[in-house]
Amino acid sequence: MSLLIKNGTIVTAVDEFIGDILIEEEKIIAIGKNLDNKVDQVVDATGKYVLPGGVDQHVHYSFDFKGEKVRGFETSNAAIVGGTTTVIEFVDQKPGKGIAETIFDYDKTEVSKLAMVDYSFHGVICEPTDELFEEIPTLPDKGLTTIKLFMAYKGLPNHSDDEAIFKALKASKDAGITVMVHAENADVIDVLQKEYISKGQTDPYFHALSRPPLVEVEATQRAINLAALAEAPIYIVHVTAKEVMETIRTSHNNGIPVYGETCTHYLMLDKEDLARPNFEGAKYVCSPALRSESDRNALWEAINNGWLNAVSSDHCGFNWETQKHMGVDNFTYIPNGSPGIQNRLGILWTYGVNTGRISRQRLVDLYATTPARINGLAHRKGHIGVGMDADIVLYEPNHTSIITNETSLHGVDFNIYEGFKQEGKVDKVYLRGKLMVNDGKFIGEQGEGSFIPGTPFGLCYEGDKTEKQLQPINKG
Repeated sequence: MSLLIKNGTIVTAVDEFIGDILIEEEKIIAIGKNLDNKVDQVVDATGKYVLPGGVDQHVHYSFDFKGEKVRGFETSNAAIVGGTTTVIEFVDQKPGKGIAETIFDYDKTEVSKLAMVDYSFHGVICEPTDELFEEIPTLPDKGLTTIKLFMAYKGLPNHSDDEAIFKALKASKDAGITVMVHAENADVIDVLQKEYISKGQTDPYFHALSRPPLVEVEATQRAINLAALAEAPIYIVHVTAKEVMETIRTSHNNGIPVYGETCTHYLMLDKEDLARPNFEGAKYVCSPALRSESDRNALWEAINNGWLNAVSSDHCGFNWETQKHMGVDNFTYIPNGSPGIQNRLGILWTYGVNTGRISRQRLVDLYATTPARINGLAHRKGHIGVGMDADIVLYEPNHTSIITNETSLHGVDFNIYEGFKQEGKVDKVYLRGKLMVNDGKFIGEQGEGSFIPGTPFGLCYEGDKTEKQLQPINKG
């Protein structure tokens, strides 16, 4: 099938112009003006912005907390209705299995049957054995080019100590694998949690007090030091606070190849949301915790200036009534995480672009282009260009709505952005040239997403001899 999208305002990370896009089968084959090719279908995009499909590098569709599992890929229609056409899912290594075996067992049994977006995977280290570190350099041959380690959860299987992080960095660097870390000091958090609980301070607000910004600052600096010792790049996920961002920025400017992302909820919400009455605050329990208004402002400045280079959703869909209430008498039993993948583009457009905090080009870079690069998908995803997958979003700017869970596809009983205004809407979305969203409604089917193998050396830095894609962070 051939498709011509005409007269839209095409936005990339570096440019904006009115033009046409010619698509055949699953690929973009031409971009220009007044393209006249005989095609099966013509779509007039006059007055709409034409964006590359979003790449969300931070999604949890398989997370399990004390036997309670999040909503999975059966809700990935929420992603594509929100303008995200590719997600990268974190998969915990299973006991006695390697990373690749764990991931592909999961793909075969669940993901390939349900996914309504394209997808790739991060392997999460849970058993840091010699066999695991020997497996790491072989992962790019299987299209797996990122791994993650958690510094934050003492006593849980996915918690990693400094030895594991250091060994992972050393095993990954020559293979071109991006190492991501969740940076919080687990020992300090454990002490503070026990202190609050012993005093009867069990409400959701104490989740934030038990995870103050300094536990994130300390762990971030420690992770950066380990990367420097290993002479390897490192990526800090879900940065929440001004001091953490400044730690990353300073280290990078001093020559250490460290990068970081933030998430939409850290740009929009703060820790006072955890103090909402009637246990409503549990909806906002995530880790690291929400911070302050001044931190939010600093994060907006950081993504505009390139001090942080991606905005993810950290989507994690637990129900409030039946799952978050596990912690009604003890905040440490509240499943961490909030849904948000459907709202990422709309939030960035409404509260970023339309307020002048970021440009449209910067939005595209933050939500699509750089996440594709970091995760080794830039050969197919995150950019409107000839030869790329035809993942296209038509965004209608002249529309206003109110975000509500009633129209959410997250499959849970709340939305953390309930009542927020959204300006503009996702009108149409094409996944590899196939129309999956029309007039804002999902019209595709489960199982239409495909695994996209990653290529190595996605996280490269100034002076890297491989001459790969990721541009250096802006100085500041």
